[in-house]
Amino acid sequence: MKNILITGGAGFIGSNFVHYTLKNHSEYQITVLDKLTYAGNIHNLETVLDKIEFIRGDICDRDLVDELVAKTDIIVHFAAESHNDNSLKNPWPFIETNLVGTATILEAVRKHDKRLHHISTDEVYGDLPINAPNQKFTESSPYHGSSPYSSTKAGSDLLVQAWVRSFGIKATLSNCSNNYGAYQHIEKFIPRQITNILSNLTPKLYGTGEQVRDWINVDDHNSAVHTILEKGDTNGQMYLIGANGEQSNKFILETILELMGKDKNDYEHVKDRAGHDQRYAIDADKLRAELGWTPKYTNIREGLKNTIKWYQDNDAWWRNQKAEVEQEYARNNQ
Repeated sequence: MKNILITGGAGFIGSNFVHYTLKNHSEYQITVLDKLTYAGNIHNLETVLDKIEFIRGDICDRDLVDELVAKTDIIVHFAAESHNDNSLKNPWPFIETNLVGTATILEAVRKHDKRLHHISTDEVYGDLPINAPNQKFTESSPYHGSSPYSSTKAGSDLLVQAWVRSFGIKATLSNCSNNYGAYQHIEKFIPRQITNILSNLTPKLYGTGEQVRDWINVDDHNSAVHTILEKGDTNGQMYLIGANGEQSNKFILETILELMGKDKNDYEHVKDRAGHDQRYAIDADKLRAELGWTPKYTNIREGLKNTIKWYQDNDAWWRNQKAEVEQEYARNNQ
């Protein structure tokens, strides 16, 4: 068996990666390192805690990271501050976690000669024009982050690439489009709308809602990461992960309303986010052609239906946080 260290493994995508790995890759012995900030939730892992080792800790803690990396074979680095709105209010946690934390991981990887996979986002590329549907992000697209979040993630990518070139570490990177699915924090767009409806609150749409995102089911993202772990070029190769799921925020919200038996126009427009990116679109041809990966979940309506059901069935998971999240949005007229 191989030992795999998953940073940020109690967060949305990271915890789903843990569940996916346990279900589909029995060759791994899993250790999770998570600080359990607001985005990390131990309840995301409560059904599998007897099958993994869980360490509560900070990726900026050099001694702890060094100790854990020394004992593992592969590090999958999910840990990040990732909410755009929060980065606009207070950039410092993003600088500390996304930059200092990643550098801490890299130094331990270098010292112990381990294999790293670094998880990033398509937001490092900025945005694309709404009216240019043939334009998509590729691995050669220039970085153009538009918020402290996306810029610090871009910086973390560059740190990984520098450690590959300067020190010869073994690493791959992936930049993924917008994930959706179980265990996503209710401050995020899709779960916020679902839980608003379940709480008899009016759903909210930033600005006109015409911004386009390239949606992907979280299990497809994580299957792609495993494909990269198995077949990827560890000489710092980057792979973009996407499932051709481009839809506007307005379409997503109206589909959620329809699937939940509501009038599709039963929502209100709120103040737009500062510097709101207009469109993301991923060209995943390299991942498909070179590594043979294909997405399994390509029907967005079915994906949303399954996601709605998860939040309906797991009321206790999100209910206690709802009032606090909405109060914070209300303070910003959103």
